[in-house]
Amino acid sequence: QVQLVESGGGSVQAGGSLRLSCAASGTTYGGSYCMAWFRQAPGKEREGVAVIDSDDITSYADSVKGRFTISKDIAKNTLYLTMNSLEPEDTAMYFCAARPYGDCWSGPVLSSGFYTIWGQGTQVTVSS
Repeated sequence: QVQLVESGGGSVQAGGSLRLSCAASGTTYGGSYCMAWFRQAPGKEREGVAVIDSDDITSYADSVKGRFTISKDIAKNTLYLTMNSLEPEDTAMYFCAARPYGDCWSGPVLSSGFYTIWGQGTQVTVSS
């Protein structure tokens, strides 16, 4: 059974930085796959933030372009989200997700329904 475990969340002031990690256990992904970061603020829908495929091709939501970077370390089976210039609007629970099969770009990669495996989330709070 594949498991995703996020870490690295916390409280920072606006303008600060955080790096989130998502450790994958129970499998090593071969072939094509997608991994992504989502976030959900209280009372709001889950929002896709960034996506990376097996070839390290990435895509970002407009709201985080130029500030967030998604990356992965295959040797460590770990996905990362480096967040710079954080804003209070970035406050949310952040989740990592995986779709361990198929062409990453064949569907709505920033839609939560596209992913089949989820972590439990890590909280990010940005104060002004």
